Amino acid sequence: MDDDLESRIRSGQALMESMGHFHVTGWDPARRAVQAAFTVRREYCHTNGSIAQGGFITAWLDAAMAHAVMHDTEQKQTVFSLEIKVSFYEKVGPGPGTVEGRVIRRGKRVAFMQAALYNADGKLAAEATSTGVLADL
Repeated sequence: MDDDLESRIRSGQALMESMGHFHVTGWDPARRAVQAAFTVRREYCHTNGSIAQGGFITAWLDAAMAHAVMHDTEQKQTVFSLEIKVSFYEKVGPGPGTVEGRVIRRGKRVAFMQAALYNADGKLAAEATSTGVLADL
């Protein structure tokens, strides 16, 4: 395997690139909420490249919730999803997207989270709730 690719995989950079350059843009500790942005590429879409496939939307919601946990624990823990429920409200098409992930409650072993994803028009397009098991980084 290419050494650069191996390094990008280990650092998480390759995953974030493959998710439309998903990146955290803000953290609100009082709300335990992280804001993130990404690009919905046409190749993530069905219906002639116009509507993002639900699995990608779920991944962006899940990533925002995980980053909220990492920020909430000062990068000491991450979370592995035990379950995730997603509701889809509006079309998400090619272009910029934003998502907010929040920690609702975090115990010693389990976290409860929620996330909201907005399409390029700024409309609430999907929401998720999740339960996850915490793991040390």
